[in-house]
Amino acid sequence: MCGRYASSATNEDLVAEFDVAIDRTDAPVRSILAAPQEPPAGTPDHNVAPSKNVRVVLERPVGEDPDPVRQLRLLTWGLVPSWAESPAVGARMINARAETVLEKPAFRKAAAARRALVPADGWFEWQRSPTATVKGKPRRQPFFIHRGDGVPLALAGLYEFWKDPAGDPEDPRTWLVSVAIVTTTAEPGLDRIHDRQPLVLDPQDWDRWLDPRLADTDEVADLLAYCRPGRFDAYPVGRAVGSSRVNGPHLLDPAPVEELEGVVDPTTGEIIG
Repeated sequence: MCGRYASSATNEDLVAEFDVAIDRTDAPVRSILAAPQEPPAGTPDHNVAPSKNVRVVLERPVGEDPDPVRQLRLLTWGLVPSWAESPAVGARMINARAETVLEKPAFRKAAAARRALVPADGWFEWQRSPTATVKGKPRRQPFFIHRGDGVPLALAGLYEFWKDPAGDPEDPRTWLVSVAIVTTTAEPGLDRIHDRQPLVLDPQDWDRWLDPRLADTDEVADLLAYCRPGRFDAYPVGRAVGSSRVNGPHLLDPAPVEELEGVVDPTTGEIIG
């Protein structure tokens, strides 16, 4: 699964890296958070958590021109299907399994025509220790996983529109636009941390994935099955990332060896601490 990630680039950097034509991160958006988002939506965030408004690259027509335009937008993390009675269901749909998105009612329409990229520095995942316990349960060690080759990292996503039946038709915040991150089977090495990982597409596939005119199920399935092991590095980080209230670049610092207990090295399989 993917339940936390870091995204520290500026909007200007994302526009350049993803060849974005329009930056719409200043447009009014609905928030489902009880308190103001911190850091503010549309700014660098080293501890992106579900329910936040997150930066997403997508392609949709603008105005009367039918051709899709690549845009950088803010979407709520946790997909809410158009038929949902309440946005609360999004908390259970932060991820979508690549193996079933073309079949599941909550995701299949989005998989066919509303695909997105979620820019990230990398993602956090928690490893359950095979040897160390805390209060009778396996100790959980957070890892940060990122590309080791310097290529911009883009998580595959799906997005959907939900309209508040009680909302003002003239208020754009009547609409909630939400996104789920697609996950797939973890590759060798990363599977020592968790059995799932985000689907990370390489730049040569970004155009096809984003194009809403690509509706061929077999071609979409081919993209969903993408796998190229060896792109990622992973290392343990401090446990402070477990609190969504904690933020800052220090969350990406490697954890000191003396803080590790019963941690499995993803490369060698050896137990550390």
